[in-house]
Amino acid sequence: MKRILSMAVCSLLAVGSVAQQQLGMRPRVQSPVVNADGTVTFNFYDPTAQAVSVFGDFKEISGQQLDMTRQENGIWTVTTSPLAPELYSYSLTVDGQRFIDPANSYVNRDISTLSNIFIVSKTDSDKGHLYTVNNVPHGTLSRVWYDSPTLGQQRRMTIYLPPTYDGKKRFPVMYLLHGHGGDETAWSDLGRTSQIMDNLIAEGKCVPMIVVMPNGNPTCNAAPGWWHEGMYTPDGNAFNQRGAKSTMEESFMDIVNFVDNHYQTIQKRSARAVTGLSMGGGHTFGISRLYPQVFDYYGLQSAACRMPMPKELIPNTPNSKLNEDFDGQMARLFASKPKLFWIAIGKDDFLMQMNTELRQYLDAHHYPYEYYENDGGHIWRNWRIYLTLFAQKIFKE
Repeated sequence: MKRILSMAVCSLLAVGSVAQQQLGMRPRVQSPVVNADGTVTFNFYDPTAQAVSVFGDFKEISGQQLDMTRQENGIWTVTTSPLAPELYSYSLTVDGQRFIDPANSYVNRDISTLSNIFIVSKTDSDKGHLYTVNNVPHGTLSRVWYDSPTLGQQRRMTIYLPPTYDGKKRFPVMYLLHGHGGDETAWSDLGRTSQIMDNLIAEGKCVPMIVVMPNGNPTCNAAPGWWHEGMYTPDGNAFNQRGAKSTMEESFMDIVNFVDNHYQTIQKRSARAVTGLSMGGGHTFGISRLYPQVFDYYGLQSAACRMPMPKELIPNTPNSKLNEDFDGQMARLFASKPKLFWIAIGKDDFLMQMNTELRQYLDAHHYPYEYYENDGGHIWRNWRIYLTLFAQKIFKE
């Protein structure tokens, strides 16, 4: 009797397996798999595909494709060489078409491009660990609307409050600005700001601080899909043709005033820092010249730091004071003795010449600054590093 039942169960399992195949149910695939030796295995199921490859920002295939091999069960697979601790992004190419990995639910948006991400970490002191959500006290990340009288808009920004924020104790503020094509979600999503800050604060490597990440596009109120223009396709230039009532730099005090009025901040120069990447680095450069008594710490990350910026590059913004008397602005800035003027850029960054010219100008006028140069180009991998370094330099009196 037991043998008959056993045969029946086996028959049902076999029928179920055939039915599963006939109904087109896909086998469960895990991807990516971060192996103990630091290699990473990618798996993708499609028995009908003719060619599948991985495109990622890891060095061994940067700008290239890593071809996958199809197994008999229809699963395509490939394993990388060992990768250094880091946060990586990638996508799949299937018969010439780009796809995100259906087995990986962790996806980031950079302008209009979606990519999967994964983290490699080997020790609790490496970059992968720093970018990971660890078992430490966590700060609060929120999306906030504020009024900008200068731009005549309700605008959106992201604010990080440190774990010890209780509405009573006051904290210093770092203003963190995104690049061209980004928005108020860029630094929190792509830059891993909350993870970096949580971990640095927990390790005692930086002062607990509020981090403000505004939208730096004066013709856009918020990230795509989060304001009245609806779900348009972001391309980095949305609505620029409309022009703006003012520049981001000249409207920046609207942000500072809102933050000071709604949060427990230390309202003095020594407790304010501003830093940004690319376009946001250019905004930081402009802010440093317009408000030399408001901020004590400036960080230019791969900055678009034109000197001075030609008026035609500030479209439809009449009567801008951003570049009037450039030399005078710089003289007033450094006469005010900021605690830090920091420049960081990768050796292969396409804005290196612009940053070199800025450094030559600073050297010629004997203006003090700190300079950090590392490998790589105009990439988030570098900007996460720069945020990590800058956060450890500020508010330590």
